[in-house]
Amino acid sequence: MKFGIFDHVDDSGLPLAEHLEARLQMAETYDRLGFHAYHVAEHHGTPLGHAPSPGVYLAALAQRTRRLRFGPLVYLLPLYHPLRLIEEIGTLDALSGGRLELGYGRGISPIEMGFYGVDMAEQQELAAETFDVVIKGLTQDRLSHSGRFFTFDDVPMVQKCVQQPHPPLWYGTNSPASVQRCAKQRLNMVTLLAGEPMRGMISGYREAYLASGGDPDTMPLVGVGRHVVVADTDAEAQALARPAFARWRASFVQLWEARGADNPFVKSFPADWDALVATGAAVAGSPATVKDFVQREAEQAGYSYFVAQLAFGDLPLAAVQHSATLFAQEVMPQVG
Repeated sequence: MKFGIFDHVDDSGLPLAEHLEARLQMAETYDRLGFHAYHVAEHHGTPLGHAPSPGVYLAALAQRTRRLRFGPLVYLLPLYHPLRLIEEIGTLDALSGGRLELGYGRGISPIEMGFYGVDMAEQQELAAETFDVVIKGLTQDRLSHSGRFFTFDDVPMVQKCVQQPHPPLWYGTNSPASVQRCAKQRLNMVTLLAGEPMRGMISGYREAYLASGGDPDTMPLVGVGRHVVVADTDAEAQALARPAFARWRASFVQLWEARGADNPFVKSFPADWDALVATGAAVAGSPATVKDFVQREAEQAGYSYFVAQLAFGDLPLAAVQHSATLFAQEVMPQVG
């Protein structure tokens, strides 16, 4: 099993410059400790995400790390002109020596889509065409395309990726309806679901992958994302996690509440840390406690990738670095 990091880069209370510098120092720590990849969210107009332009943020991260793979989870495709995105992807892969992991999606917040004037009735079709154009551009020397939203005539593709034909593809989803497509298209997949719904997603992917002729020895990574805090004792970890999660959740709901809109995802993240732990979507504890949590869930579900959200809310830099160190040195070797 491999281990990665997910980060909203959500508001911590620090001034933005200090906030981003702390995140880059965390990335240096993840790199040194041997995590597989760092995945960053894209959000707009909300304290939930201070990396609204993932490419800019990841370009900085590429220069602060050496082995850590990284990428958006996900690029919100309806917000991008595909030609600009093709060139950005090639540049990021080159800057990092071929470490980009390419996550994409259509976006889940109609409020954020609305800021950019995206018609939600067209969102899915726009995202699908953008993806088709991006893949064409990454795999061909010249791009020609005629569609509903975009037309290109023999455009030279000069920003070539180091990884050919393109970086590994990722999709984040909590929808069972997406599992078959992810498996058939050989996408790496991450879900935030827990319990039986999560197990259904993982087993559904494996079944669809094998049924479509996939080689079990080369199956893409399929895993889960969890809020995680590791400290020397259970009590210390829980004391860190509870207030930090409260701040994270306030950022999570802020935009929806400010606009008077119903957040369809709020049930996935209860109002307090202990309620979240009870759902199986989070753990805070000593290395032994966290190891038992990860090992038990991995054995029950059979996933191949565990994505830890180690930084959230106002967790201090030193606490996150200590958490990452304990996780890498005392959990990963015993579970992986």
